[in-house]
Amino acid sequence: MAISGEERHAPAGGDSGGGKLWNLCRMPFRLAGGAPAPATPQSSSSGIHHSAGRYGHEAPVAGDGGAQGASAGSISSVAKSLLPARRRLRLDPANKLYFPYELGKQVKSAIRIKNTSKSHVAFKFQTTAPKSCFMRPPGAVLAPGETIIATVFKFVEHPENNENILQKCKVKFKILSLKVKGPMEYAPELFDEQKDQAVVEKILKVVFLDINGQSPQLEKLNNQLAEAEAALEARKKPPEENGPKIVGEGLVIDEWKERRERYLAQQQVEVVDSV
Repeated sequence: MAISGEERHAPAGGDSGGGKLWNLCRMPFRLAGGAPAPATPQSSSSGIHHSAGRYGHEAPVAGDGGAQGASAGSISSVAKSLLPARRRLRLDPANKLYFPYELGKQVKSAIRIKNTSKSHVAFKFQTTAPKSCFMRPPGAVLAPGETIIATVFKFVEHPENNENILQKCKVKFKILSLKVKGPMEYAPELFDEQKDQAVVEKILKVVFLDINGQSPQLEKLNNQLAEAEAALEARKKPPEENGPKIVGEGLVIDEWKERRERYLAQQQVEVVDSV
């Protein structure tokens, strides 16, 4: 005959009084209102309670969700850090800087930079060869939708070990962007003060072009250089003044002088008539 768990743990003795006393001890305590006292839940430092499983093992039960919320927040922050940063600038060319190959000379390249964001953006150049390269302008602040053509200068050095520099060049350029509050004068200190907010827009490779050949890249480069020179000359011109033109020191040439001369001439005519 099978013996139940309760019967195995029953006290020895054979009389019915002992069995009744054991069953009385097993009865749950009752409160004053007659309801059985609730069992005290087992607390856990991790915020997860345990209950008896189907096979007598303890199964985890979801607690108040505090630990899960913290875990979800950390996962979200990690996922955001892995996502690529949103670009603020559009570059043309997008990945390369083209230079005409003229050995032992300073050559020029050009790149069109457009602010495609809805806020003012500062940008600046960096290069792996600062001794042989420089940019004009080295940086600027662009309004939303504003475009600028920057000129990049590079001295073409003699290649080492007679390597083909037309196919391989180790020099690279980096363009960084930084969101700013509004229109302001560009200063390199902007990026020093907000290093964490700066974004690497692109890393540009240097490609040399054969000046004796014809290629779409060379033709486009010449057009962009011409636009950059025209924009530079336009910035050099002084702004036109709507007020009176001053020639020399204190000499005013405008319609007010002509009116005064006409007025004086009219006064002389009236004096002659009166005489």
